[in-house]
Amino acid sequence: MMGYEEWLKDLSSKKLNRRTFLGSSGKAALATTLGLAVPVSLGNKGVEAAFTFDSYPFTLGVASGDPLPDSVVLWTRLAPNPASPDGLGGMKDRNIIVNWEIAEDEKFNKVVRHGKEVAMPELAHSVHAEVFGLKPGREYYYRFQSGNEVSPVGRTKTAPVTGSRLNRLSFAFASCQSWAGGRYAAYKDMAQQDLDFVMHLGDYIYEKKDTETLADFRNLHALYKSSPDLQAAHAKFPFICTFDDHEVENNWANQVSQPDGEASNEHFPAIRAAAFQAYYEHLPLRLRAKPHGSDMILYRHFNFGDLAEFSVLDTRQYRDDQLKDGFPGAPQDPEAWNPTRTMMGSTQEKWLLNNLQKSGARWNVIAQQTMMAQYDYDTGSGISVNHDQWDGYAGERARILDFIQQNRPSNPIVLAGDWHSGWVNDLKSDFNKPQSEILATEFVGTSISSGCGWKGAVEQALSVNPHVKFFNGDLRGYVRCHVTRDAWTSDYRAVPSASDVNAKPFTMSSWVVENGKAGAKEIGTSTYNKVRLPETIQ
Repeated sequence: MMGYEEWLKDLSSKKLNRRTFLGSSGKAALATTLGLAVPVSLGNKGVEAAFTFDSYPFTLGVASGDPLPDSVVLWTRLAPNPASPDGLGGMKDRNIIVNWEIAEDEKFNKVVRHGKEVAMPELAHSVHAEVFGLKPGREYYYRFQSGNEVSPVGRTKTAPVTGSRLNRLSFAFASCQSWAGGRYAAYKDMAQQDLDFVMHLGDYIYEKKDTETLADFRNLHALYKSSPDLQAAHAKFPFICTFDDHEVENNWANQVSQPDGEASNEHFPAIRAAAFQAYYEHLPLRLRAKPHGSDMILYRHFNFGDLAEFSVLDTRQYRDDQLKDGFPGAPQDPEAWNPTRTMMGSTQEKWLLNNLQKSGARWNVIAQQTMMAQYDYDTGSGISVNHDQWDGYAGERARILDFIQQNRPSNPIVLAGDWHSGWVNDLKSDFNKPQSEILATEFVGTSISSGCGWKGAVEQALSVNPHVKFFNGDLRGYVRCHVTRDAWTSDYRAVPSASDVNAKPFTMSSWVVENGKAGAKEIGTSTYNKVRLPETIQ
């Protein structure tokens, strides 16, 4: 497998010529053209197949995502000038043909599929090529060509056959990547790992107070995508992505804007629609996720053999408005226990519970945005919680945990991001009774780059939250997961500096969940680690 520095070199300088690209495509005896993905109407622009670029258009790299046993989606965007104020990336108002090919080898001697897409100005000349007819559990290489230019090479991997015996799986999950000046040290480390895929749990970008128009959101995504380290991770692994709040607006809920006046509820749907479109334009998402105005279907389900099933949630688009705004916590509103209040919406909740009930996988994963475990910031007799998290929707959370207790899906695991800090939590049948049953384990990933200014408030209250087994608010990074039939291991990878790619990364703590035994146990810690277990609080 190619090393990180070689991948980075590819991303920054490798430009194959058009003749080489078309020649390799023509050699493939098994190559199948999947056709021109042309919309019903292209307006009056037509399609230009022989467009000549004055400057390199693949400045934002390449990516793949949503791996299925026979399919992946391939992404790129034509953007010779990604910082163009109009949000069009330096492209003219034309429809441009983009060719793609996918091969079993990095030199493209064994091309197995190739096809064409139309890059349209209406979608910022982004391309989402859904490739079918691939072999399960197989590594592939892909690239794009348009006009006189060829993209860097990306690597991807399909999922194993659903239900087939699988003995191991490796992936990483990440979130919260506020702009770090062009370099993300955590992504540089991630790109050097041996992973099957990456799960991104939200806050891919951070909106600004004046981020409102489609051009605003496009340019913010393009800024983040300009990071060579983020591009390297995307080019190395397929991503499974879902958004949280900052892709649109801090703490947004359904059609409700946050209450500080940044955007009134009257025009918030238009902002949400612009944010959704720019999100789709810049990530490797399938056509089913293409927004329709301010609506976007993002929750979905993935199987990896018989080893693991992932239910990927959308906890923003369908939720009821938050009850209180105290930060990091406020006295818990009794209405939080109202069973009709929802974070997921009734349709998505039924979908999730159905997935858990029917699953035959060894590990059942709920991949979502905000922390599910209760966390009480009040060290006295009261309960103070963050109402943007599941504590503000405690009735719905109780319903999910009751379902797990009654139906016993195999080895439930919850993944979360959002809180810019690393946690390992026992999910209990009753968080206020320390001896109550542990029903599942929650791993909350620290951020790629976003700081945790409230870590002091968390540390002060750890003694009254014994179900929290690990907390670290100092270090940035991601979580690397190794899954076998016998155990799930989560390594909390950290970097000394979020933006210093030369600083040596390390594993600050490792935790294991054994098959059939809910609750995680620590199996390794770094000297850099700042673990706060309740019994060690001074």
